[in-house]
Amino acid sequence: MRMVDIITKKRDGGKLSDEEIEFVVNGYVDGKIPDYQVSSLLMAIVFKGMSNDEIVTLTDRMEHSGDVMDLSSIPGFKVDKHSTGGVGDKTSLALGPMVAACGAVVAKMSGRGLGHTGGTLDKLESIPGMNVFLTQEQFMDQLRKIGVAIAGQTGQLVPADKKIYALRDVTGTVESIPLIASSVMSKKLASGSDCILLDVKFGNGAFMKNRESAYELATIMCNIGNSLNRDTRAVLTSMDQPLGLAVGNALEVKEAIDTLHGHGPKDFQDLCYQSGAIMLEQAKVVKSQEEGLAMLHKVVEDGSAFEKFRQMIIAQGGDISYIDNPEKFPLSKNIIEVKASKPGYIKQIVALEIGESAMRLGAGRETFDDVIDMSAGIVLSKKVGDKVAKGDVLCTVHTNKDDYAAVLKDIEKAFVIVDGFVEYPPTVHDYIHK
Repeated sequence: MRMVDIITKKRDGGKLSDEEIEFVVNGYVDGKIPDYQVSSLLMAIVFKGMSNDEIVTLTDRMEHSGDVMDLSSIPGFKVDKHSTGGVGDKTSLALGPMVAACGAVVAKMSGRGLGHTGGTLDKLESIPGMNVFLTQEQFMDQLRKIGVAIAGQTGQLVPADKKIYALRDVTGTVESIPLIASSVMSKKLASGSDCILLDVKFGNGAFMKNRESAYELATIMCNIGNSLNRDTRAVLTSMDQPLGLAVGNALEVKEAIDTLHGHGPKDFQDLCYQSGAIMLEQAKVVKSQEEGLAMLHKVVEDGSAFEKFRQMIIAQGGDISYIDNPEKFPLSKNIIEVKASKPGYIKQIVALEIGESAMRLGAGRETFDDVIDMSAGIVLSKKVGDKVAKGDVLCTVHTNKDDYAAVLKDIEKAFVIVDGFVEYPPTVHDYIHK
């Protein structure tokens, strides 16, 4: 078998066999196939696409290119949730403990963020002492004891994806739904959960810019998971405005704590409840999502969801005093209000602009070497659909930088105010399941 024949076959629109895909993945991981040939194949895939069978095989071979977590010794169905990323997306911090408090096992492996704000791991690390890098034994032991763990990838999981993703990043082959889907799902499947819920976001602050492309990606990822014997479902959510109110690491942790106490922003609470109900149904804790919703409301109201969050923080070495007293999180030295320049209704809050502004304030990183300011960020006071008067506070900016004047102007422009009435948008736009 020759790599050049595989490249020309795909270039001409042919369907690669299971053996050919395995040859490519194994050969690239082993260093026998050079970057330039794989990058050529990736470009052919961008132009010619892949069939569902090819995508499933590619994902399966990537998943098994390294270690695969075996969680079978842990009782019950293990459930995982993955978001394609957005501005203010702190969902896992509240959702994981909520679902675990209902009796499901939530095994979540996360990554760091590159861009707007930190990823889930960075947000957790804003809690002093928090250890997000558990060994495989620690991860599994924590799941057995408290039913929830959020940590970085352990061991040598999916080395094929690490190599292919790095190559895609520098060869103009990132924007390919088959390659995106196989990248995401290979990591999720290798993490060992029985059930996966995907939150696929669309809009100006998301990777997928419109609902149609997000639906296509979600459908393909669900097909991959279900074809490989994992109950995989997806919700489609809009990222045309930030999720919740807080954007920035410690600010988002505080919002997650508020939400676990039942006081979170409506859109964020709605997403946690709707996603949690699906996960409980997947984990066979409940027979219907209605039953799951009732259970989730109960664990928030009686405090057991917040207690589960406390247990997770303690288990991973975090200073629990910050969770019990969120006012202990340090504030930025500069806290500035951005006010409305005219009255009307908020039609849009450009999530991408808010996210990039938060990064410029110190809340995110442009390169992996950048150090995040955990206190920096933006807290919205208004959301899409809200009525505002001239001079109303739109948001509050938190930064330790002194050269923030230009950022304030960009943030103000992100709020699109119109004269006519604007309805509140739905939280979940679609639900995809087998």
